[in-house]
Amino acid sequence: MRISLVTPAGRQSRAGNRATATRWARFLRQLGHRVHIAETWDGRKADLMIALHAWRSADSIRRFSDQAPERPLMVTLTGTDIYRFQHSHPDPTLDSMRRAHALVGLHDRVHEDIPARFHDRLHTVFQSARPLPRRLPPVKSRFDVCVAGHLREEKDSLRAAYAVRDLPPDSRLRVIHVGKPHNAEWEQAAVAENRDNPRFRWRGEVPQGEVRRLMARARLMVMSSVMEGGANVVSEACVAGLPVIGSDIPGNRGLLGDDYPGYYPARDTAALRALLLRAEREPAFLEDLRARCEARAHLFRPEAERDGLARVIRHLTPSA
Repeated sequence: MRISLVTPAGRQSRAGNRATATRWARFLRQLGHRVHIAETWDGRKADLMIALHAWRSADSIRRFSDQAPERPLMVTLTGTDIYRFQHSHPDPTLDSMRRAHALVGLHDRVHEDIPARFHDRLHTVFQSARPLPRRLPPVKSRFDVCVAGHLREEKDSLRAAYAVRDLPPDSRLRVIHVGKPHNAEWEQAAVAENRDNPRFRWRGEVPQGEVRRLMARARLMVMSSVMEGGANVVSEACVAGLPVIGSDIPGNRGLLGDDYPGYYPARDTAALRALLLRAEREPAFLEDLRARCEARAHLFRPEAERDGLARVIRHLTPSA
């Protein structure tokens, strides 16, 4: 089929939406489809539209639905769609959901937070990650914790940095953060924290290869978001055998499971600090986190994501 894949993230962007669009295009081409990626639908003929982001892509969704109502339309729900825009901007966001023939959630608890009338069109497709070539030996003199993600409000980006302020002198904890600031305010905050907090290093936006090397050597990853649609970096950590400490939000529980012991209440610096110190001081706890993440890794293999997309498309086009 000819598939129009719409993402609000531009070609040069390293945002998650662009990475998802690029990866999905590759999988869809492996399945034999022809795929065109664009930031907005340009009116070109397509047998199927896949739109990433119900609110940001609402105009493209509406125009495609109006001009080709008989053609299948798949809308992927992001964290901000689910946990922000359906409440702050309900008309365009819910209209996109209504027009969609299939909704795709990126974790398995999305149904809890969208209107019940849309449940019968909701499908879960976990985002995938490539395995690391190998784990690298950690730096023995430090207990390095990585944070990978752009600095922005939804990600509570400096929470791990705050958690390693004023630790006991014998702690080896250090946080290394990679990611682009959303605006000048976030950049100033990161620069100041980098200057004043000796246990924090901010490296800015770096290529994906450097992110993977950081994850290969770190002892632990923190996912501190207050809202997530299903963060690909959690998938990457599980596939890499990297333990995760995460905020207790549906987007993390929907990837790591309800019984995962590495959650802390979102925005709770003291609780995050306690978990980080426990991971540093209790090897058995750290190993339990690692084993639980590794046990979820099969959900995040590339072939599983490709097969998930194929299932949704077969559901939409049973005669194709």
